[in-house]
Amino acid sequence: MRENKEEIPGEEHIREMASKPQRHDSSNSDPGEQQALRLRRVSSPVSTNNYPLFNWSSTPAGEDEEGNSRPHRDLRSIPLPMALKRAVRQVQQMHVPVVSRMESWKRNKTKSLRKLKDNAREFHYIFTLWSKSLQKIGGNFGGGVQSYFVFLRFLVVLNFFSFLLIAGFVLIPSIVFRSVGTTLTNSSGPEKCMNYDPNPQGLVVFYNYFLNLLSGTGFMEYSYLFYGYYNNTMAGDRTFSYNIPLAYLFTVVFYFAFCLICIIARMGTAARVAVATGGSAGGNYSMMVFTGWDYGCMADQATKLKQKTIHYRLQVDLEEERIQKRAAALTSSQKIILYSIRFLMCFIAFGLIIASFYGIFVATNFSQEKSGQEGFLGLFFEYLPSIVITTGNFLVPLLCDQIALIEQYAPSTTIILALLRAVFLRLVSLGVLLFTLWRQITCEGQTNSGTCKLCQYNYEVYPCWETRVGQEMYKLTLFDFLINIAVLALVEFPRRMVVDNSSSKVAQWVTLFYNCRPALKTFRSTTSTFFFLVVLLFGWGLAILVMIYSLAEIHPSMGCGPFRFFPYMWSIVPTSFYSLSKTTQEFLFFIGSQAFSIPLFVLSCVVMCYFIALTSVYGKSVALLRAQLKLEGRDKQFLVKQIEELSRLQIPKHNAGVQD
Repeated sequence: MRENKEEIPGEEHIREMASKPQRHDSSNSDPGEQQALRLRRVSSPVSTNNYPLFNWSSTPAGEDEEGNSRPHRDLRSIPLPMALKRAVRQVQQMHVPVVSRMESWKRNKTKSLRKLKDNAREFHYIFTLWSKSLQKIGGNFGGGVQSYFVFLRFLVVLNFFSFLLIAGFVLIPSIVFRSVGTTLTNSSGPEKCMNYDPNPQGLVVFYNYFLNLLSGTGFMEYSYLFYGYYNNTMAGDRTFSYNIPLAYLFTVVFYFAFCLICIIARMGTAARVAVATGGSAGGNYSMMVFTGWDYGCMADQATKLKQKTIHYRLQVDLEEERIQKRAAALTSSQKIILYSIRFLMCFIAFGLIIASFYGIFVATNFSQEKSGQEGFLGLFFEYLPSIVITTGNFLVPLLCDQIALIEQYAPSTTIILALLRAVFLRLVSLGVLLFTLWRQITCEGQTNSGTCKLCQYNYEVYPCWETRVGQEMYKLTLFDFLINIAVLALVEFPRRMVVDNSSSKVAQWVTLFYNCRPALKTFRSTTSTFFFLVVLLFGWGLAILVMIYSLAEIHPSMGCGPFRFFPYMWSIVPTSFYSLSKTTQEFLFFIGSQAFSIPLFVLSCVVMCYFIALTSVYGKSVALLRAQLKLEGRDKQFLVKQIEELSRLQIPKHNAGVQD
């Protein structure tokens, strides 16, 4: 310790800085000022004693000489002058602590882990999609708009993961094992049901290739893009086996399970943020005041974006508070009128959505009736359902936005209603399209009568009905993509050029510049983030219902696909199960038996009850803390008022003393 003391010559000087009183030159001052300076000199040692006693021999690690850890007080939390803090930091860094070999190893390990975490965080930030663009969106348009684009990035990641799954477990094995594996043939079904040859015969006109590319027929139909091209291939030997139908089914099931886990995980994160803020303006305001600013913002652009973000968050709170005050000031008659208007507008919006559904139903039936047409007229009939769906998805939300202006909801409620109506329209539009196709594929559910009696489905119109459904989805996606590109290139970009080069007000009406400016009414990001995930979960539920019904109820096509020789798609699971070893079968039987399922259910109930009780306790604690914060806020307001009153009383006395 003596050697350490000799290595630190600056400690006494630093202590002198902390306790040395300030000297003032009072030679040119009047007697009153000299008296004030003498009083300051007398009181200065007292003020320096207010500085906390700091352990100069402490190390940044917060441990004593024997290696025992003790609570470490951060230097930043100690009320000292900045120059003194720098000096203390230098003294701490000059210390050479005497520690054991094990303690030295622990410190090195802690530093290495911290460095590894920092590097991983930087690596994740570098490879995060559109991180800088999302920051700009959040700064220019608010956190609510940013949360929507973060949600879109989440969907892109999910779709990319589905591509990896399908390519790794279905597409590549199908290409590899197509010439090596064994393809089973369906010899038990009727011969008419197995007739399926999408390849065109004879010479083909050149423009037909373009039509096939747009409609998904011809050379596109018999490709890896659609269900009908995959075979029921089973490849393997004594050490390895691969079942394409089983991989096809389990890949889809695993992807749906993975999506559910990801959605629930993100919903939990969004719910924790909403609970932390309380979903109110007061909680958000406290977070903005105490934790809103990012002190890592050094560049001017990042600082301006952060300022804009905080500005929009404050704007959301003020807007919602204004609307709440206005709603509280309404009389009973005004409330009745407002609720009546909202009910009427909701009824009109629902009527528009129903009319859109009916249009999709009629267009799909008409398109399927005219499916035999060729050329560009046939292409128009094939794209008729996609045209109606895209038109409805474009016009109905615009009309609903105008209806929302009349309803006069809060900004967050308005956004939620608009999204709910738009998503409901899109999802149920797909449901209407699939329902219309189902009626024609299954003969309106009567599979034992009419043209469906022989093959259990309408084989004359739909020899490979799975591919036909995929073609409808392909045309809808392609048409929506082409419309967005056309609007961007032919409408929005020319309008932006006109706005940038012209000062005419007519040129700026309903333009890209007008539509892409910051919204006048912003909305809360925490609410929108959670609602986006709820909507996605609703879409997941509809998709899983369609998948379960297709796997368990509809007979697969007998002339195409990997399930052509099974009565139902799910039949591949029990068939593959009985081909496993006896030990594996017994293990799986045990998992599905009551001896395993009942204890698992009881354990799940116990764990669920524990977490419910824990959530209840935390909820009560949070409610008590909020009530305490409100009381403290009221106490502070009372004290501020008392200080203002005392200051008002002392000012006249002070003025009278000055006059005397």
